[in-house]
Amino acid sequence: MALPSNGKEILAVTGQAIQEPAAPILVEQPDPTTNHGRHQFFRTTLFQLLVVGSCAFCAPGIWSAMNGLGVGGSQSPNLVNAANALLYAFMTVTCFAGPWLTNAIGFRWTLAVGSLGYPLYAAGLYVNNRTGATWFVYFGAVACGISAGFFWSVEGAIATGYPEHHKRGRYLATWFTFRNFGNVIGGAVSLGINHKVNHKGKVGYQTYLAFIAIQCLGFFLGLLLSNPEKVQRDDGTRIEAPRNIHWRTELEHMWRLIRSKPILLLTPLFWYFGWIQAYPGTYLATYFTVRSRALGSFMSAVVGTLATWLAGTLVDLPWHKSRKTRAVTTYVLIALLNSATWIWAVYIQNEYRHTKPTLDWGNHKSFGRGFGLYLFERISLGMVENYIYWCIGNLSDSPGDQIRYSSLLRGIETAGVAVGFGVQAVPTALIATASINFALWFLALPFSYYATLQVVRKFNKLQEKRGSGVVETDRAVPEVKE
Repeated sequence: MALPSNGKEILAVTGQAIQEPAAPILVEQPDPTTNHGRHQFFRTTLFQLLVVGSCAFCAPGIWSAMNGLGVGGSQSPNLVNAANALLYAFMTVTCFAGPWLTNAIGFRWTLAVGSLGYPLYAAGLYVNNRTGATWFVYFGAVACGISAGFFWSVEGAIATGYPEHHKRGRYLATWFTFRNFGNVIGGAVSLGINHKVNHKGKVGYQTYLAFIAIQCLGFFLGLLLSNPEKVQRDDGTRIEAPRNIHWRTELEHMWRLIRSKPILLLTPLFWYFGWIQAYPGTYLATYFTVRSRALGSFMSAVVGTLATWLAGTLVDLPWHKSRKTRAVTTYVLIALLNSATWIWAVYIQNEYRHTKPTLDWGNHKSFGRGFGLYLFERISLGMVENYIYWCIGNLSDSPGDQIRYSSLLRGIETAGVAVGFGVQAVPTALIATASINFALWFLALPFSYYATLQVVRKFNKLQEKRGSGVVETDRAVPEVKE
């Protein structure tokens, strides 16, 4: 069934016409006019992923590189933790508002505009490094929080909704690699500048100038993205994104997903993933020298990339014919790794609260124990992140729902991050934070296990629909009676 080009009417699965389509959604349908042999490269899904990956490298990737230095490379953990709490508070709101902005201005402009706040955040840290002024740090945090929420919601929807079904797992891992590559480059630049600074303190101001220059490229790279209706898939399917949808209808769709069993079961894991992100950077800034923090920023990206590919490979490659077995095996590995990491963290923090060490790679014995914990925290984070996106990527074939799932994930996650950074800004003893991380992880364990089973069941149902030729589209949301 063809979709009218003006987007005023769509045909639901029931075959009935529905006026005013239900959301700023993507609808996948075969395009009989597509010439499979003559695709323009800049319209292919591969090129779109390279664009969103490049933007992720320039914007959140470099931002992560700064925070991988330990609280943005600053000498004062409390200042940057407070700024990050403010950033994520604004980001929580704009993550949930992502589908509305995308509906209004399209995927391309949402991605580009979403990158604008990142260089302002880095500029605030630069000004603080040079003059000690704090107001620009908070201004940059607010600007970054507003734009980054839109960026996070749309980049996830592009990465999960644009690719063909048979490429989705590999493209997700590629997107994460671009994100982590920001940490690789940023960490390498910082390590080259600060490799002789073997004491605690702040990083050199030249570090921020390099970061700002890279982040400014994000806006222009975002403009290279094609809006979904122009994307050419190699399987002949096309993507449509109806625009100018009523906000109330979109709210109904969001409410439908919020109440769904998989999202309710995954919410504790979303919150855990957000909450713990404040801890590794604060830990690094508290105990490690400047050059060791730069090394940590670089190595966290390397091990994080390997972790995301490991998780993605285990769950996607057909090493076992049962998808349920692959999913549960991957989940058990993630559970064991995270459990061991937080037990180790509580043990180490209990020791460090008495000894208060200054750790540098020149002292190999004491450095290795503490630095190893930091790397395992990053590995655990990387595997959890890949698992979360694998879950939401398999809950629907409608990329319209993908942007909603992405917005829900990012919104809950950023709320957790905001609270986590707020707690660290008080400041709070790291032994207390590590203990809370430990408790939250074991709280999320049973819920996320049952979520894994729910996701596999949903995926199997979608497979049956694909085999029968049924195309999943967004439909009008029926009124729910209490």
